[in-house]
Amino acid sequence: MILVNEVESSSIISPTTTPRADFVINPYIGCSHGCIYCYARFMKRFTGHQEKWGKFVDVKVNGAQLVPHPRPKFKGSSILLSSVTDPYLQLEKKYELTRRIIQELLPLKGCLMILTKSDLVLRDLDILEKMKKVEIGFSFSTLNENLRKETEPHAKTIEERLKALIQVKESGFKNFLFISPILPYLTPWKDIIDTTRDYVDYYMFENLNVNGTVWPSVLKWLKKFHPHLVEEYRSIYYGESSYWIEEKQAIKDYCKKEKLVSEFYFHHKKTK
Repeated sequence: MILVNEVESSSIISPTTTPRADFVINPYIGCSHGCIYCYARFMKRFTGHQEKWGKFVDVKVNGAQLVPHPRPKFKGSSILLSSVTDPYLQLEKKYELTRRIIQELLPLKGCLMILTKSDLVLRDLDILEKMKKVEIGFSFSTLNENLRKETEPHAKTIEERLKALIQVKESGFKNFLFISPILPYLTPWKDIIDTTRDYVDYYMFENLNVNGTVWPSVLKWLKKFHPHLVEEYRSIYYGESSYWIEEKQAIKDYCKKEKLVSEFYFHHKKTK
C-alpha cells in the first residue's frame, strides 16, 4: 500500500546542478516504484515521513499553477522532469499533474528533458510536440524481467519501456536511454545497447551509487537473491577494487568503436 497525500507547494521549479539542465521540476515527492537502489531516498529527511522509501507519495496538487511564466530567467532554459521522482508515476493517470505542468511550460519556449521508467509519457506526446525542444529518456538497468522485479518491483516492465522508446523515436522526438544504475556483474550494458541502438539517439550511463542509506537496501537484496555477489560488492565499494574504472573504460571503448553518442555519470568516491 502507498500512502498518498495531496499537498500545497510553495514552488515547483528549482535550479539544479544536474548535467544538461538549468532547472528541475519534481511534480511529486516520493515514488511508488520501490527501487532498491534509489539514491533519492535522501528526500525522506525533508518530508517528515516515517514510511519506508517507496511507500509514500506527496502530490503537489497546485504544481501547475506555480510554473513561472513569462519570467526572463526561465525563458529559453533547459528544464528536467524529474530528478528525485518519476514524473509518470501510476498516480499521474489520476492527477494529470505532469501533463498540466507541461502545458504551462509551453510559453517558456525552452528545452524540456524528461526522464522516466513509464510508457505513460506517450499520453502527452500531443502536448510535447508543441514545445520548442524535447528529449525523452527511459532508464533501466537490465533486459531480464526477473531482475527488474527484484530491483524495481512496481515500475513498468522492460518490454513496455522498450516499446515506448521506439514509439517516441517514431513520433519524431529525440530520445535517449539511461542505463542506470549499472549493477555490478548483473547489468548487460552491451546487450542493452545492441538491442536498442537502432532507435536510440544517445546513451547515458551511471553506475550503482550506494552512498547514504542505499547500501543496507542493496545488501538486503543481494543476500536474498544473489548471495554469491555479496563479497564482490563489498570489495567494489569498501575495498581497493578498480572495477568501476575498468567498467567505465570498457563502455567508453565500445561506444567509441560503435560510434555511439554517450555520456557518463560515474561515482568513484570510496564509500565509507
